[in-house]
Amino acid sequence: MFLLVALLFGILYGVIVIVGQMMGIGSAITYLVLAFGFLGLQYLIGPALVAMTMRVKWVSEKEEPDLHRMVAELAERARLPKPKIGISQLSIPNAFAFGRSQRDGRVCVTRGILNILSRDELKAVLGHELAHIKNRDMAIITLLSAIPMILYWLAFSLMWGGMLGGGRRQQGGNYAALIGIGAFLMYFITNLLVLYGSRIREYYADMGSVKFGNMPHHLATALYKLVYGNARVRDQGELKRVEGARAFFVNDPLRAYYEVRELSQVDRNQDGRISHEDLLELRTRNVRVGTAEKMMELFTTHPNMLKRIKHLSTLSVG
Repeated sequence: MFLLVALLFGILYGVIVIVGQMMGIGSAITYLVLAFGFLGLQYLIGPALVAMTMRVKWVSEKEEPDLHRMVAELAERARLPKPKIGISQLSIPNAFAFGRSQRDGRVCVTRGILNILSRDELKAVLGHELAHIKNRDMAIITLLSAIPMILYWLAFSLMWGGMLGGGRRQQGGNYAALIGIGAFLMYFITNLLVLYGSRIREYYADMGSVKFGNMPHHLATALYKLVYGNARVRDQGELKRVEGARAFFVNDPLRAYYEVRELSQVDRNQDGRISHEDLLELRTRNVRVGTAEKMMELFTTHPNMLKRIKHLSTLSVG
């Protein structure tokens, strides 16, 4: 993760230097100020927007004592302040965490997830979300996402400025357009790297849940059930509602339909769960991820679920 951050900022620095030499440093600083100004605004109003989009109702300990008890226990093990707890009124089975900092952490579950997971499975999912807060993933991914945004603005301005340049500025305009094309290529590459970073954070959050005392097979079963539960969602309105915020979820509900077939490799007796023995057996067995799924994973915020459960098998106790 540290290497990824260094690489992304190295790419940004290189592009800014080239643009600065060509246009004057003032233009490059303008893009930086705009990007981080936008991030500052997102930092301030982001939690409210997420809560509104996800239709979150904050619940007291009196309303949901068991949910509060599980989160409080996990927060103590993670050495975190107890997050604010909410229930999203969405039927899509899932959970998510967000907030500005560890002290401002918020953990939410949807109505849908409460209907399909056992207590141990739900606790494992909550552990995953607290690991995101513990690792400050919201701040890290938000910071990294500024880099493709800056490069996109640079590319757009340079390409259009170059194509529209005329007269004595034609040669300089063509040069600017070429630099813009290079910046756009870097935008595409850095965007893929940010998505890669997001997938890394999901693996670390799974490890964090186990570190906080949850059994790997409980989390594996929860992930398995979430894929099947998400794949059955037919309410296109709800899916559309969460499209821009699905990176917050434990898994991507829009990818679930395509992941179901591959998961038959981890539930061979088709009992709807992944036992401790299933994970131990999976540890020494290769799994087959389709070529199309491997390609699609490059453009997603979450790892392929089959690979993710395979990774959990390496954490199982046996």
